[in-house]
Amino acid sequence: MAEEGVVTVYNSNVVADTKKNPFSLKVGMAQMLRGGAIFKVTSVEQAKIAEKAGACSVVVSEPSWDVRRMPDPSLIKDVKRAVSIPIVAQARIGHFVEAQILEAIGVDYIDESEALDIADEDNYINKHNFRSPFVCEGRNLGEALRRVSEGAAMIRTTVFSYGYGDLAETVKNVRSVMGETRVLNNMDDDEVFAFAKEIEAPNDLVAQTKQMGRLPVVHFAAGRFVTPADAALMMQLGCDCVFVDSDIVNFSDPCKRVQGIVRGVRHYTDPHVLAETCSGLKDIMAGSITVRR
Repeated sequence: MAEEGVVTVYNSNVVADTKKNPFSLKVGMAQMLRGGAIFKVTSVEQAKIAEKAGACSVVVSEPSWDVRRMPDPSLIKDVKRAVSIPIVAQARIGHFVEAQILEAIGVDYIDESEALDIADEDNYINKHNFRSPFVCEGRNLGEALRRVSEGAAMIRTTVFSYGYGDLAETVKNVRSVMGETRVLNNMDDDEVFAFAKEIEAPNDLVAQTKQMGRLPVVHFAAGRFVTPADAALMMQLGCDCVFVDSDIVNFSDPCKRVQGIVRGVRHYTDPHVLAETCSGLKDIMAGSITVRR
């Protein structure tokens, strides 16, 4: 019997319980990932490698690039059983039913991903209706704050739709977010209203960003980072964490590659550690990764 005055919900069809996980709690849950490296994986074996090498979380994705939808729930469950680090899974933009499924099977975070097919061209998921924290793309300050207003507890700055793209594009977009934030910080309070209208973002979130001097949620960079120096670059530009594509685990000695990225994030201000960590990576530093479109 439930305690007097405590409401217990047993209906499994209830998707949202915002009183249990208010937005502030979701943002707090996202803080756990700061200073870490998150790796995209397509198999249980890759997830185990990422965990062993020190990843703070893994993004479970379909093995085939031709499949642009939520990953198979059975794959997510297998990864959950195999590793103890938090699990992120992707849902299509606007596909709130996929998000409901992901929440029901117990993922820790949901990525409303532009890398998948778009389910709704006009509407993003109302993320306030879910207990799970969401991560969304923000290629500039206005886009980032619009996603936060919808309930995103994390912002991922990446490149064009359908893929993480190359390093230069990611750097360009991260600098865009950081540059607009610096412009905002130097504004008088009277100018904030006009700036919010210009970037098409909610005025209260623009004012909060000015007050904090940064995005009001955790800010990640996502891309095909193949060296510790790549990861350290994103951290020095002001990001809180990095998302790394699954290509990194396809190189020889993938555990060493992943460990290198993790060390690059943890010691991003120490060039001596970075020099040591980047040593012996000639095969990947001399090559290139094909950008999938």
